[in-house]
Amino acid sequence: MADVRDEGRATPAVSGPGPSGRAPMREVLIEAAFQLFVEHGFERTTVDDIVARAGVGRRSFFRYFPSKEDVVFPDHERCLTEMSAFLATSTDGEPLDVICDAARLVMRMYAANPEFSVRRYRLTREVPSLRGYELSVVHRYERTLAHYLRQRYAGDPNGALRAEVEAAAIVAAHNSGLRTWLRGGGHGDGPKAVDQSLAFVRQTWGSADESAESGAAAAPGSEEDDVVVIVAPRKAPLWRVVQKIEKTLGDD
Repeated sequence: MADVRDEGRATPAVSGPGPSGRAPMREVLIEAAFQLFVEHGFERTTVDDIVARAGVGRRSFFRYFPSKEDVVFPDHERCLTEMSAFLATSTDGEPLDVICDAARLVMRMYAANPEFSVRRYRLTREVPSLRGYELSVVHRYERTLAHYLRQRYAGDPNGALRAEVEAAAIVAAHNSGLRTWLRGGGHGDGPKAVDQSLAFVRQTWGSADESAESGAAAAPGSEEDDVVVIVAPRKAPLWRVVQKIEKTLGDD
């Protein structure tokens, strides 16, 4: 199984100028949009405002972005495609390890351009409609991971439930580490923060499975084998379980 942590970094949302010395049109539109969002606010900025600032026509805008919201999240479609391709070729190895590596693709995308990622994070915190849009994107990542796990757990009577819970936990853990890095202005080691959060979920399920197979309990007080157990009623909705995981991880 490939480990995405050692691969090349993802293409940033906004990169440098091309060979001609001019930035690609897509990047010009993104930069113009964010300038206007800062100056006038997201809600008061229109597509017409963006294309006027960029010096292009409306047709050029919609060639790259279906809506104004998509300008704020220009790289998620590519990342979702990359994640799906990665999972499609990852048929071996521990399923939980595979989806942890898949989740790291998202962190790699954010880390490719910290300045842009922090600007987007701050904007989404201020605009409720963007927060809702962001949550819909997060749900798509979760569905992609859950779909993969359902296939890997096809022979398990509880495979579908396990897939949903593990995918939700991985997404919650990844986002906890990512937001810690973003709140710090994109400074420090973002991938390391995500790895630490993912390790929590990996211990919760992985160590429990290993203990059940070996019949041995983890040594109390051992930091390396420490396992945190989330207790929830059998009929508790999935969102409640994820909420408890996020609270334990310290996400706000």
